[in-house]
Amino acid sequence: MRSSRREPGGAETALSVLVPFLPRRPEQLLPFAALVDWTPAVRLWQGQAMMVEPFQGFAAAAGTGFRVPTGVGVTLMPLRHPFEAAQQARSLALTTGRSVLTAFGPGGASFQTSLLGAPYASPLTASREYVTIVRGLLAGETVDVRGRYFSCHGALPPAPSPQVGIGLGVLRPGMARLAGEVADAAVTWLTPASYVRGTLRPALEEGARKADRPVPHLTAMVPLALHRPGRDAAELALASNAAHLAAPHYLDMLRRAGIEADTDDARLNAKRIVEGGAFLYGDLDELRSRIAEYHAAGVDEVVLNLTGLCQREGPKAALEDLKTLLTALAPV
Repeated sequence: MRSSRREPGGAETALSVLVPFLPRRPEQLLPFAALVDWTPAVRLWQGQAMMVEPFQGFAAAAGTGFRVPTGVGVTLMPLRHPFEAAQQARSLALTTGRSVLTAFGPGGASFQTSLLGAPYASPLTASREYVTIVRGLLAGETVDVRGRYFSCHGALPPAPSPQVGIGLGVLRPGMARLAGEVADAAVTWLTPASYVRGTLRPALEEGARKADRPVPHLTAMVPLALHRPGRDAAELALASNAAHLAAPHYLDMLRRAGIEADTDDARLNAKRIVEGGAFLYGDLDELRSRIAEYHAAGVDEVVLNLTGLCQREGPKAALEDLKTLLTALAPV
């Protein structure tokens, strides 16, 4: 095991790793946990999963000896009460002995309707209530919140644990402002660096000023692939983001970023997100330059998302390219 680890928030943008598939067995996580343990990567991330949940998967990996900082997000609020969310996040920190950053989001309107019977009339209000409850519980408070969407009166049993940060999934300015007010972190997905710089970062700072608090940590989940012979950028972008390119809230974000990706031609949409900088493709020098744009935009942590490559060439290819990228690109 390494004796020290660089944490996000330094002079350069840190690099982290996203598990590039939905695990069916926890042992599938181990090569990626080992990668974080032995490389300059600072955190292992997994998004919402409907098979092996990240809380259980990361705990199982810790049981094999790979106790690394983890990121869980964006998990969807309709799936669990905020008391359960706080309990799961702290439990993971206690199990791994390392910091956890857990980020939440309301999900799309259709997902909300399928679980709740109707969408949140105000996703921002729902998110504010959710984060307020989770923050209070993790701070050791007795929470007394009776909200429009979420209510809680109770407390977690006291227990010292590694740091648990609370984030919000952020695509548009309203949620960025809210994250600035109430969250420890904002987590973006598929957002070009230019959009982060011009839209999301200013909104995050505005929210922080309003609440008179520090600007939250900014994490960008960045889909990308390393150029190699035989690879097609648009094909990899589509494999990585087909579901996002059909989701109204993602299409709205892309339009705000100047990318018209709502045609009936899926491959054209994928080509446009490559051209617009939402999906990065190139050699090591090109990717180094593009990741530097995220640093210039105020991003603290770039999460390398090789989901498209994993879909097309398998986990082994994704793991090999992650090793290459982390060796060449990660700050020392």
